[in-house]
Amino acid sequence: MKIGKLTNEQLKKIVLDKLHPAEDVILTSGVGEDCAAIDFNGEACVMSTDPITGASDGIGSLAVHVSGNDIASSGAKPKYMLATMLVPPEKTIEEITKVVDDLIKTSDELGISIIGGHTEITDAVTRIVLSTTVIGRVDTDKLISSGGANAGDDIIMTKYAGIEGTVIIAAEHSKEIESVLTEKDMDDIEKLKGMLSVIKDGMIAAGAGATAMHDVTEGGVYGAVHELCTASNTGCVLYGDDIPYTEVTKKICTTLGINEKRLIGSGSMLITAADSKKMLEALEQAGINAAVIGKVTDSDITVTECGVTRLLAPPASDELFSI
Repeated sequence: MKIGKLTNEQLKKIVLDKLHPAEDVILTSGVGEDCAAIDFNGEACVMSTDPITGASDGIGSLAVHVSGNDIASSGAKPKYMLATMLVPPEKTIEEITKVVDDLIKTSDELGISIIGGHTEITDAVTRIVLSTTVIGRVDTDKLISSGGANAGDDIIMTKYAGIEGTVIIAAEHSKEIESVLTEKDMDDIEKLKGMLSVIKDGMIAAGAGATAMHDVTEGGVYGAVHELCTASNTGCVLYGDDIPYTEVTKKICTTLGINEKRLIGSGSMLITAADSKKMLEALEQAGINAAVIGKVTDSDITVTECGVTRLLAPPASDELFSI
């Protein structure tokens, strides 16, 4: 099988269609829906879990961001975290310590309390695998899902495409790209490392009328848009030429022959809203750059690039895994 996620069709057939959520589950995982929520007398306990498998450098920080971002896409503030770390026997205690220290540092910066987890040395893995489960809280009437988009809503994207992928590639594949990177490019990559969280994006958007949110992860912007529309039972017209990305991301992707719009992109949030002007103003006031990149429709999921409109394919293996 290909490296990466199961296809949406496979996921639905062998996992999602077999689940039987309890009555107090008010949001359950689905295609494009990364969180689950349980109703506790008017307050929703929102949960999400994710592993870090596409990187080995900086995984402590990435693990916090990836799961915390999912919680933020529901309009909830991430509060608590459990972490599981699987370590191959050849790793040293110093390497384990670095991962744990990064995990704690990032969770402290984001106000997330680590409350438990599991650490194990095992030959079942060939490098350290870190999986985190983050829990948040929000009033049930303020809970936002990926499936709430309506035809006519604008699709808004914060920050840039391929943020996480750019950071990972710079760390894991430095030899392949070092000849094309300038000192300014290296400075820009450092700036991207500080953009991996969308907790602020989610909190601002939730208060400015977001109908749906979905953070960009594996499959990049194209994959996230497809998942959001699938979750909402809608289509879209995606303006492919309007998707923002940094020059360094484009340079790296061109060098490696990959598409920045299908590159893993934690750090960017997709938001749908009936009033995009209000949303953009709220994000701008908070210092978050954003752009309208499409419109939700009641027909097909399409993308227009260079004057040509085509169907947008479902997310496949992330571009990161093709390097």
